[in-house]
Amino acid sequence: MSGRSRRARPAHLLSALTLSVALALTAASPATASPAAPPTAPATAKFPPGFMWGVATSGFQSEGSFPDSNWTRYADRKASGVTDPYGNSVDFRNRYPGDLKLAQGLGANVFRTSIEWARVEPRRGQRDPEALAYYDDLVRRIKADGMRPMLTLDHWVYPGWVADQGAWDNPRTQEDWLRNARFIVDRYKGQGVVWITFNEASSYIYKELAARPMDLGQMLKMRDALIRTHRAAYDMIHAVDPGAPVSSNVAYGSPVNGIFDAALFNDATDKLDFIGIDYYYGANLQNGTAAYALMGEFWKIDPEPEGLYYVLKNYQRRLPKLPIYIVENGMSTDNGKPRQDGYTRSDHLRDHIYWIQRAMADGVKMMGYNYWSLTDNYEWGSYRPRFGLYTVDALTDPSLARRPTDGVPTYRSIIANRGVPAGYVPVRKPGWCSVEDPVATCFGTTPTPPAAYRLAE
Repeated sequence: MSGRSRRARPAHLLSALTLSVALALTAASPATASPAAPPTAPATAKFPPGFMWGVATSGFQSEGSFPDSNWTRYADRKASGVTDPYGNSVDFRNRYPGDLKLAQGLGANVFRTSIEWARVEPRRGQRDPEALAYYDDLVRRIKADGMRPMLTLDHWVYPGWVADQGAWDNPRTQEDWLRNARFIVDRYKGQGVVWITFNEASSYIYKELAARPMDLGQMLKMRDALIRTHRAAYDMIHAVDPGAPVSSNVAYGSPVNGIFDAALFNDATDKLDFIGIDYYYGANLQNGTAAYALMGEFWKIDPEPEGLYYVLKNYQRRLPKLPIYIVENGMSTDNGKPRQDGYTRSDHLRDHIYWIQRAMADGVKMMGYNYWSLTDNYEWGSYRPRFGLYTVDALTDPSLARRPTDGVPTYRSIIANRGVPAGYVPVRKPGWCSVEDPVATCFGTTPTPPAAYRLAE
């Protein structure tokens, strides 16, 4: 998941405030989407044949046995937000053939991961042949198992030697990053890859702000460097791998989303082939649980599935010519325990898919959907938040067994049936006055689901 699972401290809150103010002041084109109109279609739209159904993960979070990098250093020194040692994570590095079969068994046709720069080039100018053989086989197996690779070039992790040269403070890092990216794109060109340059630029900046840490000047340098590097990478990828779709997925951030978009998205809308959105939580006036985010207890937050409808509508209105891909969507549980309110991973999946179908019925052009994640993994300092369709007790189970959750048959059914049935009613009722669209939701125009119906297992 993209950075929502740390335990916040006062320093975190100050850093977040600094980030918010700075990005707001430097934003080139703040998000000013007009309110979404209420749905007009009486039923949900089925997902089309060939829709991109995927699962998502990242290299560092799941691979284990990780070489020197900024994040192995953060974990080793217990940087802000780190509570658990990294260890061997869920050992995807050695178990990927079996994990890919689990994804294939869901009916997924997309597998998202990251090609880790720190593993490929552990020392400047020296590429690791074993790492390249691993990634070559990973991409080969993804395709052999009937899935399309979605490869992220930067999921917040860079080599230790890049950290030693000042990370994004140093302009040379942009050159080094692009050199590595060109090598990777050239290696996997022509294989149907969907490319992501930077995963959630706003969360990337925040993580560095909290864990390195950085001052305001360094933060602004990093923001500008990410924008320039993404724009250059977009052109490079299209030159090296013509026709391959390229984007940088944005973290949806509820009331401060305009600030989140200012990290990169606002300055890259002409260098995107699709709108990549990560949606986990919304907010409305009936939902007071968002305060748990300040304590890093995200499993206590009440999800707001209907917020996704408005998010999709608003981003589509901003860039009407581009399709939308939900690059990440999922729900955290506390060490795999059931939620106290009884809301299950199955409920969460169906409810969000329902609201995507409502958005499609109202004209949103959907390209794909990835569930985060296939298995539990290292959530940037902790194994406590569990997002996996398959749960793994990384700290207590030496066998690292993959155990299916109730979400496995549900996601398999959703993919096979191209969505939820037309009569499905979300388990989580729409809340009042959502920040995603206050005009539509504060004055009684929230979409009303059809008559009660629960999809059977």
